Amino acid sequence: MRVQGVLIGLYFYLIFPANIIGLWWAVGSPLVMDTNSICRKTRRLAGKQRAICRKEPEIVEEVAKGAKVALMECQYQFRTRKWNCTTLRRSLSKILRRDTREAAFVYAITAAGVVYAVTEACSMGRLLQCTCDNNLRDIATDGEWEWGGCGDNVDFGYQKSREFMDARRRKRRRGDVTTLVQLHNNEAGRQAVRKYMRKECKCHGLSGSCTLKTCWRKMPLFRDVGNRLKQKFDGGSKVISSNDGKYLIPEGDTIKPPSKEDLVYSEESPDFCRRNKKEGALGTRGRECDPTSMGVGGCDLLCCGRNYSKKQVTIKENCNCRFMWCCEVICETCQKIKTETRCL
Repeated sequence: MRVQGVLIGLYFYLIFPANIIGLWWAVGSPLVMDTNSICRKTRRLAGKQRAICRKEPEIVEEVAKGAKVALMECQYQFRTRKWNCTTLRRSLSKILRRDTREAAFVYAITAAGVVYAVTEACSMGRLLQCTCDNNLRDIATDGEWEWGGCGDNVDFGYQKSREFMDARRRKRRRGDVTTLVQLHNNEAGRQAVRKYMRKECKCHGLSGSCTLKTCWRKMPLFRDVGNRLKQKFDGGSKVISSNDGKYLIPEGDTIKPPSKEDLVYSEESPDFCRRNKKEGALGTRGRECDPTSMGVGGCDLLCCGRNYSKKQVTIKENCNCRFMWCCEVICETCQKIKTETRCL
């Protein structure tokens, strides 16, 4: 139930104004992340969001799934960093109040997750308003293979992600740097899926021969999407608004303008080494680290120059498992001693 509350809180933060978000996180909403929860307060939704809630509730279900996948990927990508995409003590909601590099990643990976979930639902036949992408079937190939199969309809997923994720921000006033930054990062997340479609093929013929080979387009693995956005995070560009308030330009004159795939931010990140409740930084005290590593995740970096402690802990796990006919797996419980190293 705690995880469900975190997910609904994250979702509402991504699409609602700050005052409403503060309320949702303050009460620690226990609501599950389903269509009714998201669409219950339709008056607070922007026009496109309200229309989707009323006419396409099944799309909202996929949006929720996409947000969940995105949060899990964020926590994987930053598991060894000083900021680890934690949701403890409402820290993520506070991170998202500022246009930092970390907020840029969260918005981008969430927009990508929505594209991914909606597109996958099309391919699996869970949505009536879309099907497989068959637009490539009539395009000529080299003769050794041909387009066929069920291609992922990524254009539909892209469209729904754009309609739902960008709707509220597009209503904000012109020249609002936060609006420009968030819209840019939303698009960067969608591009991380849409621009990196891969070709998947299957052979047809007797005895495994490849008399005929059909191919279709599939989305990249979501782990690859996360890896790509993590690289963009590391090379993120600090930006300011142009004089007319319509564009984002680099803060430094010698820095090239960011592309659609780059992540951008306008505010410096807080110091995640030490706890700062106001900014959502929980510090690294108590975090597990690797004393043998000199890089990210190593105790020297993760503990921010502080010392670390070691202690042995006992872990119980299944072992000596055997299959019993029919049909049961019986395991013994074994104890394993592990040395645990944590930042002081």
